[in-house]
Amino acid sequence: MIALIGKKLGHTRVYDDKGVAIPVTVVKAGPNYVLQCKTVESDGYNAVQLGFDEQKAQRINKPLTGHLAKFSGKPVKRIREVRDFSVSVKPGDVVGATLFSKGDFIDAIGITKGRGFEGVVKRHGFRGGDSTHGAKGWHRRGGAIGQRLFPGTVMRGMKMPGHMGQVQRTTQNLQVVGVIEEDNILLIKGAIPGAENDYIIIREAKKLPKGSERAKRRAGLIAPSGPAKAAKGGAKAAAKK
Repeated sequence: MIALIGKKLGHTRVYDDKGVAIPVTVVKAGPNYVLQCKTVESDGYNAVQLGFDEQKAQRINKPLTGHLAKFSGKPVKRIREVRDFSVSVKPGDVVGATLFSKGDFIDAIGITKGRGFEGVVKRHGFRGGDSTHGAKGWHRRGGAIGQRLFPGTVMRGMKMPGHMGQVQRTTQNLQVVGVIEEDNILLIKGAIPGAENDYIIIREAKKLPKGSERAKRRAGLIAPSGPAKAAKGGAKAAAKK
């Protein structure tokens, strides 16, 4: 598993070889500093601890200062542990956007934008009540939430007004369309959870791992085979008719 801590910088568009505009999210994915390497022998599992975005030493608490001093790490704002890191590294190494290449698929993990307290229409997509025909006071309400004698309580998980957003979400199978090595920038097709300048995690796609046949087929590097190819051929034949 390959992963990096990054920062969402914003959005733009790039053009492919055919001149087609591709909307992309710009992510600064480095430098990531290797702070600690855990092994099965010492810690019971394999993992690499990464740090991102340098910080002033006086702004770090004493426990973290001692931890960084033990492994000769730099003061950083964000630390994340990645299990089963597939690249051979050691404490003190620096990794960045070059871990990924154009055409790779990634999963982006971020915290969604906070929307505050919202009603059921915006939060859950409720239709709302009628605006005419005698309807009064129920234009954006959710209606009844309970039952009668049995069970006589509100069901668990009932969709109601409440805090919206500011939760961790993962967007899967996004494609890297460009890597700017000198600036540690990744250009990722599509949208990523979070606001601009939010910290995010960019990891190798679990469903489309790097170098897999499925990922190559999704990227169009190899022709589809088996049932997928037959279905595609049947769709083309139907379209011609």
